[in-house]
Amino acid sequence: MRKGIVDVTAYNGSEALLMVGSLSALSGSCVMLIGATIAGLPISATHSIVGATIGFSLVAQGTRGIGWKKLGLIIGSWFISPIMSGLVSAVIFMIIRKLVLNNKNSLQNGLKLLPVFYGLTVFINAFSVFYDGSRLLHFDKIPIYGVIILSVGSGVIVALIIRFFVVPRQQKAIESHVSASQSADDTINSSKNLITGREITSSEKKTTEKKLSIEDRNHNTNRKDKEMKSILLIPEYKPDMQDSIELKMDTSFLSSESAGSDESMTVEVDDPKEKHRDSIEDKPETAKLFSFLQVLTAVFGSFAHGGNDVSNAIGPVVALWIIATEGSVAQKAPTPIWILFFGGVGISVGLCILGRRVMKTIGEDLSKITPSSGFCIEIGAALTVLVASNAGIPISTTHCKVGSIVSVGRVRSNENVDWKLFKNIILAWLVTLPIAGGVSAAVMAGLRELI
Repeated sequence: MRKGIVDVTAYNGSEALLMVGSLSALSGSCVMLIGATIAGLPISATHSIVGATIGFSLVAQGTRGIGWKKLGLIIGSWFISPIMSGLVSAVIFMIIRKLVLNNKNSLQNGLKLLPVFYGLTVFINAFSVFYDGSRLLHFDKIPIYGVIILSVGSGVIVALIIRFFVVPRQQKAIESHVSASQSADDTINSSKNLITGREITSSEKKTTEKKLSIEDRNHNTNRKDKEMKSILLIPEYKPDMQDSIELKMDTSFLSSESAGSDESMTVEVDDPKEKHRDSIEDKPETAKLFSFLQVLTAVFGSFAHGGNDVSNAIGPVVALWIIATEGSVAQKAPTPIWILFFGGVGISVGLCILGRRVMKTIGEDLSKITPSSGFCIEIGAALTVLVASNAGIPISTTHCKVGSIVSVGRVRSNENVDWKLFKNIILAWLVTLPIAGGVSAAVMAGLRELI
């Protein structure tokens, strides 16, 4: 309402009706958001509250006072947000893949670029905080040159700290970690077959983990307790064996009926798509390099995302409070701090209780994310939100994240994206406004009879 979706001056003289409308808007958006969250579908809190606001306004005032132009821009953001963010994140990932991931000297190149990554991350987030920032903290009074100085200065300082203090320590830690991993691999690779003395190849090890041929043997039943505690797996080499390795396993303890009989059991591997996803991973050194950087960008992304969603979610609450205390629909008073705190607690509690469902959809099911791709997704989405918001283009942080995940996943491989799930997410975006609006309108129609 404060962003021009509904003209509140149409409610002059009927302030109680607007208060009931605000309550209806909260009800409609809550139903939509909770339902989508339980289903594990990431939708926009902004769009749900906008749809709910339009829903009660249609019941209260008809089409009068609704900002249709603003609504059109919001609908356009369904397509603008994921496309813009996806392109930015994909370009960043392709640059990193060429300079770091696919380079022979990936660790050295990554360490050289690490200060740039950190400095850019801090710059983007500092600019978004200071530019037209909080009135409560007086950030809105900082002139544009001051915002640039603060943002660039913060980024440069962080980049210098990373270059001279963090990079040397991280290089030693990563090299030590890689060296330890290689030593462990060498120890495994040097192990010989107990029967033939033949060295077991890596392809045979992988095949062994996926397919087991288990043959029953006759054993004395009084050895069951010992066999339960210790099962000896011995690779049996066959002269005609090419790409598989058979394991002998004593399984007489599995069933009393199996004693005295020979039978085999085969465990099939997962589908090729899951197998392909499992093969997508960063090198150990690059994974270590980008791990903390991904965490840092995720923290900043959560900060921006939380601020945007909380401000939209508590909009009707602010309207209720200001109208009740001032008796005017103008709503010119600043937002009380306790309402901001209330909204912050609410989003934190919701994250702890139901957030894991959406996190699983975004972080695991939609596409496999590694530290390097996760960094590109977070920084690309943050950069898109910053540029688009200041350019006056309506944007959804939720849609930006989804667009970035799908785009980066597709750049890596077509099989890396669950396209069926992506279609369901898009469908959820399309029905957010009408469902939230319908519930809000129904609640408004019922409550209006009480005033």
